[in-house]
Amino acid sequence: MADLYETLGVSPTASDDEIRRAYRTLAREHHPDANPDDPKAEERFKEISHAYDVLSDEAKRRDYDAARTTFGRRQTGGGPRRNPYEGPFGDASDGAGGGGFSDFADMFGSILRNRGRGEAPGAARRGGDIEVEVNLSFEQAMRGARVPISVEKREPCPQCDGSGAKSGTSARLCPDCRGRGVVGREAGGFDLTRPCPKCNGVGTVVDDPCATCEGTGTRPTRRRYQVKIPPGAKDGTKVRLKERGQAGTGGGPTGDLLVVCRVTPSPIFTRRGDDLEIEVPVTYAEAALGARVEVPTLDSKIAITVPPGSGDGRALRVAGHGAPSPTGDTRGDLIARLRVDVPGSLTDEQREALERYADLDDRDLRSALFR
Repeated sequence: MADLYETLGVSPTASDDEIRRAYRTLAREHHPDANPDDPKAEERFKEISHAYDVLSDEAKRRDYDAARTTFGRRQTGGGPRRNPYEGPFGDASDGAGGGGFSDFADMFGSILRNRGRGEAPGAARRGGDIEVEVNLSFEQAMRGARVPISVEKREPCPQCDGSGAKSGTSARLCPDCRGRGVVGREAGGFDLTRPCPKCNGVGTVVDDPCATCEGTGTRPTRRRYQVKIPPGAKDGTKVRLKERGQAGTGGGPTGDLLVVCRVTPSPIFTRRGDDLEIEVPVTYAEAALGARVEVPTLDSKIAITVPPGSGDGRALRVAGHGAPSPTGDTRGDLIARLRVDVPGSLTDEQREALERYADLDDRDLRSALFR
């Protein structure tokens, strides 16, 4: 039985991003369309997709890790004989002499299938979600944008309407599992189930497969969409497009398309929630005497008042000039943080003026600190 982490070439401690990157690299490399002369490409692609489906789902990965730790990766009977439709859960034979399922594979397959759902593998299942990333400038994210994306996915075969059977024929109930999609056995006091090896867990068998999809019921395709990114999107914001993901099985609904926004940081603004912070340089005289200074906002420039006696780092809040909120009905604030600029060089006249000021300033700022 292949380990899912080994299938993707990542460690068991890999982050979600590392798993996603590994999947994308392998999916491109082993996609059947990219390997038309390799009959094993589709098998590898299905194994890679299956591993990603489990490891990219937080609940499934948690269950997998728990079963992986508990049962190890022992294989009973003879060597593994991989069923490409089964994925890396183990062999599709019945375990009675030569190449059976491992206890780990049986248990984990049962956990995933029945976890909180009581669902048989042959039942209608929702298609998987697809996740893609789009790159946005800071200005695009603040104002909103429409961006084009291209997605590779599987859709129901138009020739057989997703049944997998040749036109004029239909699938029949699997005689081994009677449509349940699973067969069971008792092991160590547990009633364990595994996908039916005859129908590969679908619950039906196709005697005369569709020539277009070769009995899978789906076919690979590329779709292009225009995605509307709402104003105020943050780095990591997800936009969900309903029913734009992978095709369901057994008549199940189509999954969703999740568009993840990757926002380039602004060279001017720092985002803190819905507030935007900007550093505003002021002269010593402006900080000491007070002044009106112009600062940029997302839309234009505004004048703000620097109160007399403002120290370096003082934050001035300008309401309603921050980033749009996720709901779009409010905006955050602009935080203008003052930075008192000390000149690196002075003219003779400036130096004389400061020396006169120093003679007049009789404060002892350090006496209380360094007694």
